[in-house]
Amino acid sequence: MTFSTDPFDDDKLKEECGVFGIIGKDSAAAMTALGLHALQHRGQEAAGIVCHDGEDFNAHHALGHVGENFNSDSIVAKLVGNSAIGHTRYATTGETALRNVQPLFADFDFGGFAIAHNGNLTNAHTLRRQLVKRGCLFRSTTDTEVIIHLMAIARAERPVDRLIEALKQVEGAYSLVCLGKNMIIGVRDPNGVRPLVLGKIDNAYVLASETCALDIIGADFVRDIEPGELVVVDQNGVQSFHPFAHRPSKFCIFEYIYFARPDSSVEGRSVYEMRKNIGAELARESHIDADIVVPVPDSGVPSAIGYAEVSKIPFDLGIIRNHYVGRTFIQPTDRIRHLGVKLKHNANRRFIEGKRVVLVDDSIVRGTTSTKIVEMVRSAGAREVHMRISSPPTAHSCFYGIDTPEEDKLLAHNYTVEQMCRFIGADSLAFVSIDGLYRAMGETKRNAGDPQFCDACFSGDYAISLTDMNSTDPQGKLSLLAQGNR
Repeated sequence: MTFSTDPFDDDKLKEECGVFGIIGKDSAAAMTALGLHALQHRGQEAAGIVCHDGEDFNAHHALGHVGENFNSDSIVAKLVGNSAIGHTRYATTGETALRNVQPLFADFDFGGFAIAHNGNLTNAHTLRRQLVKRGCLFRSTTDTEVIIHLMAIARAERPVDRLIEALKQVEGAYSLVCLGKNMIIGVRDPNGVRPLVLGKIDNAYVLASETCALDIIGADFVRDIEPGELVVVDQNGVQSFHPFAHRPSKFCIFEYIYFARPDSSVEGRSVYEMRKNIGAELARESHIDADIVVPVPDSGVPSAIGYAEVSKIPFDLGIIRNHYVGRTFIQPTDRIRHLGVKLKHNANRRFIEGKRVVLVDDSIVRGTTSTKIVEMVRSAGAREVHMRISSPPTAHSCFYGIDTPEEDKLLAHNYTVEQMCRFIGADSLAFVSIDGLYRAMGETKRNAGDPQFCDACFSGDYAISLTDMNSTDPQGKLSLLAQGNR
């Protein structure tokens, strides 16, 4: 196995992307920037906004965080209009370059049209190869641009019908927010893998990846966009369509474990409550005598609270996170690389010295950070260190919009739990069972033949076809396997 030496790599599955759209507000671009701030956790590489002023489309795209690129009055002043869409990006396909920053925009014969995409298309390479043979010229390396070209050659006349015709040819996971002349469109793939919600503020409608983006602008939550649903929002209000064949819902269960913000509600469930429930299940399944429950901040906090409540072991912040370390801090020396995790986390020695510690984290990916965290807690004087993980072992790659290492770099794909425990140096290691995870979601257990969620990263059961992966063209496999190697 090979490991990252980046001291800022906290060894997590990386966020996918966040999308936001609003129509009916004169300050649409400013509202969109605020919404993207709330969705920053879903993508930190780049951000973009496209708006429409009734006549023209205006756009701004930039690498980096939302706050770095949309904090200037001069930039926002150029983005005039009462409708806008925006995107925060973490690359799941395509290199990190300005040409790949979304929303993507194109001029069609019917006028301008912009698309922002959260997810990943699993037949994008196959379609791209066919489109290039037809003479289509691609300017980006993203899978999303395939949708643009499929719309361009579609036979339908209305933009909505062209989008539907294009989406009927793609496979994979997508939640899209689109901007046309005097309208925005929201659509989820038929399996509903990625989230998308509808909100309202005054007479304006909002589409967003999560409800936390509604909260920041004072919008009210209306409802989730349903799997396979397409909504058109214009001067006539909200029109709903279901143009795709019905499929069973396969919402990504990792949204509840890690990706969504804890103050969001997705698919009718409080993310914070679900994380506490997982911690409670974890305590019931793998209780151990200990003196203190310590979360690995910040994502381990809700589950650690749930674990402590059920186990009756005191909860405390035995690890403190430094929130002000970024990837542009320094070019680290070998010694600083070795210290690595201490740049982001430090043991709260007074509360863990001499104690039997239960460390609660949301996942183990490559195991590098877990090893350093365990070592750090031991160095601070812990008598015993027991690691508890609020997800099942992550043994398989995701191809639906999450940046996952290749399987041979996933610790759980190569090692048993006992071997993983020895690898990270803990006294014991336990993961919540997959049935325990489902119980935390309010289900009796996982339906083995037809799971209620997409849990492929744990089970290897891929609900949506992996056309590019199964292609005889080696480039098709690379287009999916190259996630994380931008």
